[in-house]
Amino acid sequence: MILVLTCLDDPTADMVIDRLNERGARVARFDPGVEFPADAELSAWFGGFPPRGALTTRSREVVLERVRSVYHRRPTPYLPESPSQVERFTGAQARFGVGGVLASLPCQYVSHPWAIIAAEHKPLQFATARRVGFDVPATLVTNRVDDVRAFAAEHGPIVYKTLRATPYTGPGGEPATIWTTQVEPDDLDDTIGRAAHLFQTRVDKVADLRVTVVGRRVFCVRIDSDLLDWRQDYDRLSYAVVEPPPGLAEGCLAYVEHLGLRFGAFDFALTADGAPVFLECNPNGQWGWLEDATGLPIAAALADLLLEERP
Repeated sequence: MILVLTCLDDPTADMVIDRLNERGARVARFDPGVEFPADAELSAWFGGFPPRGALTTRSREVVLERVRSVYHRRPTPYLPESPSQVERFTGAQARFGVGGVLASLPCQYVSHPWAIIAAEHKPLQFATARRVGFDVPATLVTNRVDDVRAFAAEHGPIVYKTLRATPYTGPGGEPATIWTTQVEPDDLDDTIGRAAHLFQTRVDKVADLRVTVVGRRVFCVRIDSDLLDWRQDYDRLSYAVVEPPPGLAEGCLAYVEHLGLRFGAFDFALTADGAPVFLECNPNGQWGWLEDATGLPIAAALADLLLEERP
């Protein structure tokens, strides 16, 4: 059994499930934050190794000791946005109970949820990128306005990035986000003291590279646009499948190995002389649109990885 943990509306996971079905694999899809406990039951016994038990949903029974691999994609959080006291309790018990059981299975994960959580922290990303030899822009994490001003004077022009994407709504109630934005000296004031902020030297780039690592396979796509942050408008992007610059694939593989990941979606800025500059690595990033745009067999590579023999 291949267990896919994701939200009910996830077209990217659908692509992998389709490839698994083509190979005749038995697949169970489960969203614990939504389905448990109303539509699912779980019992696990820890009297020996491996733990044994069963997860039963409306459509599947998953025998825990027979799970071959887990694709931890994007399950719904266990807690609603504004939980009541009861919801806080039941959500915490589900997270540490159901989530704890699923994380304890002695099988392959793509990737293990605890590795994903750690790898989402950008300071760890920068430290790991430097450790494997990547060029990283000068970076400052701070809430001290004087330090930002000194950083801008030495390393400007600089950009602002969020340390963690958080959903919010715009003035009209529409969903909004914060893109990578260039910061001018006049923008720096005492409001910086209200939160932790991430500032970086702006990279003088000619293009971007999205490098997707699946197990030991590396897929590299050049993204051309006139945008500082290409995510801002996908209609203004063009794509080309390219060979990674020398040493880049090896560095990406070393990076995911160091953080215990089986997947990584890397973003690099490409300078005029062809040098890649590390920007970030999303340990559970999107890739479906890239397969649609380029034909790269990323879904098939993930299916192959999930069907590998247990380590």
